[in-house]
Amino acid sequence: MIDAVRERRKKLGISQEQLAHHLGYSEGFTANIETPKRSSKYNIKHINELAKILKCSPRDFFPKEPM
Repeated sequence: MIDAVRERRKKLGISQEQLAHHLGYSEGFTANIETPKRSSKYNIKHINELAKILKCSPRDFFPKEPM
């Protein structure tokens, strides 16, 4: 899911800082989530807001098949 968000964010030319700002969080929020060593993750509320910001469906962030 995080990889799908990152890929979409980069495709649209949105920085980690810009995305965090659109979500209403500090500049490091997105970086913390995108860093594998951190335990921070997006929740369902974030996914809905991310879909709005990144102009896609929340489904686009989920794998097609169960993992």
